[in-house]
Amino acid sequence: MSALRDWLVSVDRDRRQAGLVRRTDARRNPGSGSGLLDLASNDYLGLGDDPRVRAAAIRAIETYGAGAGASRIVTGTTAGHDELERELAVLTGQPSCLAFSSGYAANIGVLTALGSPDTLIVSDEHVHASLIDGARLSRSPVRICPHNDVVALEALLRDREQTRAVVVVESIYSVLGDATDLARVAALCATYDALLVVDEAHGIGVAGRGRGAVHAAGLAGAPHVVVTVTLSKALGTQGGAVLGPPLVREHLVNTARTFIFDTGLAPAAAVGAAEACRIIAAEPERAGELHRIAALIADAAGVPHAPGAVQSIPADSADRAVAAADALFDEGVVVGCFRPPSVPDGVSRLRLVARAGVDPERAVRAARLAARLSREEVRLG
Repeated sequence: MSALRDWLVSVDRDRRQAGLVRRTDARRNPGSGSGLLDLASNDYLGLGDDPRVRAAAIRAIETYGAGAGASRIVTGTTAGHDELERELAVLTGQPSCLAFSSGYAANIGVLTALGSPDTLIVSDEHVHASLIDGARLSRSPVRICPHNDVVALEALLRDREQTRAVVVVESIYSVLGDATDLARVAALCATYDALLVVDEAHGIGVAGRGRGAVHAAGLAGAPHVVVTVTLSKALGTQGGAVLGPPLVREHLVNTARTFIFDTGLAPAAAVGAAEACRIIAAEPERAGELHRIAALIADAAGVPHAPGAVQSIPADSADRAVAAADALFDEGVVVGCFRPPSVPDGVSRLRLVARAGVDPERAVRAARLAARLSREEVRLG
């Protein structure tokens, strides 16, 4: 064990010297009654605390118990899972849906199930770690496409040697907050007989009046488009799903290891997310409120207005980003602090998340302060 301990001490020292230490801290949870201004969590529409979603989850616990109890293909599928998959399909306009225990598991599951040595995966360089891991585990040759570079994407598809190809993008990216031109990318995929996998983690509930960017682009139900979502952001619960052609769903049920060998999603999360889907469909003004807050934050921070909830403020260094986030917390504001290797472009930044229901005046004041702190030494108090 001495060799292991020496290695762990060494890498810990390197992390600290580089300003890259991460930590868990329950004090930063902006739960009910904390008084903290939450510009960090992924609960974009405030549905995690919505009494209708809570009540649905409680009913599910009373009906099905606290957990699924087994893999979905053994005894772990409940009527609550069927309800979730039906409501997600309705919300997004997709013909079928398969729920996973997390968005991470959904992304790994779909890429490993669709990959093979004769399937080229072309992945945007800014995609989430779950998609990177899925591509690595897929046994497929992988090519990284420069971020949102459609010309480079076409060249990679045109010149490939493999029979099949899968293009992997996010509808709205999680760090920079920018968006993919889905209509153009989907058209390229159709031309070159490629499957398009779109991670809508930050699009569902946010884009297209809440129905997602794929739906807004007119691609819902397109036979060459597969969508992945997480339930832990705008839907306010936990879990993930893959949506698309029924043939893809059938293939995943039979081959996706993160589905077959994992205990099913907790029924309370599934039923709570199903209720969230119905709320989003019935109350599109929630997404409109989110975008109004996002525009106010971007303008106050002096950064370009990103199309989703995430508004990104570059920092001078990793240390400055950490110090700024800590100073904001001392002022009662929780923001995200992203540093290498979590940031795809290597630039440390504060990530301010717009959320429906946030006090606009407090959000504007926080955004102005965050912009100052990210660029210069500021003493507070």
